[in-house]
Amino acid sequence: MELFSSLTPVFIAIICVLIGIILKSNRKNSKKGKRETKNKSESRPWVDDDLRDSTDLHVEEEDADGDWQGLDENIAHVSFSAEHYSEGEMIKRSKEFYELLSKRRSVRFISDEPVPREVINNVIKAAGTSPSGAHTEPWTFVVVQDPEVKQRIREIIEEEEEINYKKRMGDRWVNDLKRLRYLDYSSYLILILKQVYGMLPNGQRRTPLLNEIMLLPVVILFANVGLVTVTSTPLNCGPRLRVLLQRPKNEKLLLLLPVGYPSKDATVPDLTRKPLDDIMVVM
Repeated sequence: MELFSSLTPVFIAIICVLIGIILKSNRKNSKKGKRETKNKSESRPWVDDDLRDSTDLHVEEEDADGDWQGLDENIAHVSFSAEHYSEGEMIKRSKEFYELLSKRRSVRFISDEPVPREVINNVIKAAGTSPSGAHTEPWTFVVVQDPEVKQRIREIIEEEEEINYKKRMGDRWVNDLKRLRYLDYSSYLILILKQVYGMLPNGQRRTPLLNEIMLLPVVILFANVGLVTVTSTPLNCGPRLRVLLQRPKNEKLLLLLPVGYPSKDATVPDLTRKPLDDIMVVM
């Protein structure tokens, strides 16, 4: 008993030392984990940000409670009239328009033959007439014709796509990388960005109403002038492309459209469209 009693303080001291070592080790591991997380975040901050780009960004809490600003109720109105065609002319025009659009296809084989800039300007002006909530027109069309910028866009997309295929989605998508050559060869790259929020004169944010489907006419408009494109939504590239193009933080990438004439060796899948009865219900 005397021996045990004399050794008790020694055991207590050893236990205290061991506890101290364990606590110190845990603190080191915790700090190391935080540093690794911080370094990882700093090395590729756009990845996590762009994963959030797949959903709508929300305004800050202090702005969310404010009233949504629509058109001024006192805005002046002007008279409006539309062309009133005969029934025969309406049928004729509707058939012709359908026949034009039925030929539209998504094409990845695009020529680098120059396209008149005025054509691109007119198409984007027409696309700008798309409907938007309270006439906010919350979009920006970035037209890229500089070969170096187009090449940098392709590099960013390829870098992110490789990460997507290897770490996020698996190898089954890897063959799609081979198709990115159209980004270089197209006459123009047009990036459509949605303005997630606007600024009111008083400095408050305004969240516009925009359904992305409202911008689909831009694809149709290219078919009207004999140009081709393919809709592309590069995954996890939005913030990096926004920084490259020097666009503000309130803009979010919606679509990337390579635009040009079809190349001489262009091909498209042999597909047919659904018949009317499969896509329309009359009640």
